[in-house]
Amino acid sequence: MNPTPDMDCLAFAGHELIARGSPRAVLAAVKAASEAAETGGPAVLVFDRATGRTVEFDLRGDLETALALLPEAAPESEVRPKRGPGRPKLGVTAREVTLLPRHWDWLADQPGGASVALRKLVEAAMREAEGPDRARKARDAAYRFMTALAGDLPGYEDAVRALFAGDEKGLERAVAGWPEGVRATLRLMQNASD
Repeated sequence: MNPTPDMDCLAFAGHELIARGSPRAVLAAVKAASEAAETGGPAVLVFDRATGRTVEFDLRGDLETALALLPEAAPESEVRPKRGPGRPKLGVTAREVTLLPRHWDWLADQPGGASVALRKLVEAAMREAEGPDRARKARDAAYRFMTALAGDLPGYEDAVRALFAGDEKGLERAVAGWPEGVRATLRLMQNASD
């Protein structure tokens, strides 16, 4: 995964947390640790805090060159284009939906028609599932992080079982002997759903 300007990165040299912040904020530490890894230092991994996926930096050249290779945030004028008169573009994409005849009959009777009713139903379902979805995404991010960085640490299998069982105390017991930076990052990712 390539870095994005708004990403919260967690950089590790081996099992030691060496930097946290935006890609620009962690790049110097990542570059220095990567150069040390070439001469026998611990391997460097950078994670996206939100997803637990590893982040790949282009470290060619000196620090200024590597910084220049990072993506820039879009200027405000590109983020919000000027709106003219008329109906706003909703970004609507037409796709096929398969329903039973009674569903189509019910949708046809709704104010605004089938499209409006379906959008309202989807929005309500998204609001209702927001908490469980956030918890699932946080758990998945913690799992990806654990697998990439802590798969060789003692108690890894117990930690994974406790994570997916929602057993916070069991997880704390399983990771008690892990380096503090790894434990703190795991807690940070796991609690992103709060």
